[in-house]
Amino acid sequence: MPVQHAPGERLAMERRTIEVIPDAERHGTPRSQFTLWFGANMQITAIVDGALAVVFGADALWAIPALLIGNVLGGIVMALHSAQGPRLGVPQMISSRAQFGVYGAILPLLLVILMYLGFAATGSVLAGQAVSEMLHIDNASIGILVFGALTAVVAVTGYRLIHIAGRVATVVGVLGLGYLLVRLLTQYDVGAHVGTKGFETATFLLAVGLGAGWQLTFGPYVADYSRYLPRDTSTRATFWSTFAGSVIGSQWAMTLGALTAAVAGEAFLPDQVGFLGELAGPASLAFLIYLVIVVGKLTVNCLNAYGGFMSILTTVTSFDGRSRVSATARAAYIVGFIAVSMVIALAASEDFLTNFKNFVLLLLMVFTPWSAINLVDYYLVSRERVDIPALYDPEGRYGRWNVTALTCYVVGVVVQIPFLATKMYTGAITKKLDGADISWIVGLLVTSVLYGLWARRTANPPAETVHPTAVEAEYGDLPTAPVGSPSPSRAHD
Repeated sequence: MPVQHAPGERLAMERRTIEVIPDAERHGTPRSQFTLWFGANMQITAIVDGALAVVFGADALWAIPALLIGNVLGGIVMALHSAQGPRLGVPQMISSRAQFGVYGAILPLLLVILMYLGFAATGSVLAGQAVSEMLHIDNASIGILVFGALTAVVAVTGYRLIHIAGRVATVVGVLGLGYLLVRLLTQYDVGAHVGTKGFETATFLLAVGLGAGWQLTFGPYVADYSRYLPRDTSTRATFWSTFAGSVIGSQWAMTLGALTAAVAGEAFLPDQVGFLGELAGPASLAFLIYLVIVVGKLTVNCLNAYGGFMSILTTVTSFDGRSRVSATARAAYIVGFIAVSMVIALAASEDFLTNFKNFVLLLLMVFTPWSAINLVDYYLVSRERVDIPALYDPEGRYGRWNVTALTCYVVGVVVQIPFLATKMYTGAITKKLDGADISWIVGLLVTSVLYGLWARRTANPPAETVHPTAVEAEYGDLPTAPVGSPSPSRAHD
């Protein structure tokens, strides 16, 4: 049974990093995944993501269902990653060593770190604008710095405080974004701005891609926030709680964004945060809306900083075998990550919307094959059987490099190139499809089939999941069993 924690311990600094979470420290219920991911999605960047579909040509009448399709499809993949957390008790990118090898996992890890930096920077730009509006400061840089400091406090404290922030963001997000939606419907003739354009395949698929890309980019860290759940937590409950929270929250915010872009037109482009503040009405209510923006962004930026730290540590420890670091080193990693993201935010381009769209679609290109490999291996090839101690040992079952996974990953990225539709490059096949971007669908299908067929011949999963002993889990000492035969001294499912 998991240990019951005193209320005062909820705000204590987290001591675990990338090691396995011992059963005695497992706690919580799947409901915590709903509030965390609902709160993380009810925020300004999701509003902007929904607005992009309209800004770049789709009618809101078609953009909203397209975004829903994308959110549902991407949400399924994202929630399947989340369901791995309670079973394995390790961060998501540590578990990917089972597919790529202890060293091979570094390739997607480096891309994940860039993703975290990108989202943290763009989030800091928007939240910094909101902080500056609240403090009546013309210099948005000060707002970015203030927001960065708030992010550091929560992210350094860790897992429990991040979940508390998610619950707060859920409440204020419902109230704030609900109010903005009512204001939009009552202050503008929304009907006159919706349904004015016919259906266009290219813009519809762009909106689907924006929704799917939004969800898929959570994949590399979603299990980080379910890994503390008790090992016997229902996989189905974890899946549905994560899926519902993420999809409902993101679709709500994106719908608001699509409708706002439809009625605002050019007024929304130069100052998204300012427009929402004006939409709120009186200064006191505008202040509260800016606060809602900050709280929502604080939650998701903490996920980015926390996940960025975990990914950097996973990369570094691939070579020295460690599975934990001191509290001081942990804080230094997180603060350093946040500092870099703020530097990027301060130097951000004025062409925010175009760059953000291309950023999301690029992430979709590189993370779709990773998700396909991880999920096909875990659920279909290994059938949820993982040698957990071997995830920390280059000499163990999974080795240093997995040629099968790495080759399939590269193929999965390359095969999407002819189907891309970005500002810098439009693929030859995309031109024949009138600009419709289906690259992520191609990448998902090709990678899944190729890896599924190849890995069935090369994979070496254990007969049943191998867990570290209680002593190994507590102290992070994780030697692996000999390849092919799990040690009888280990605890098994």
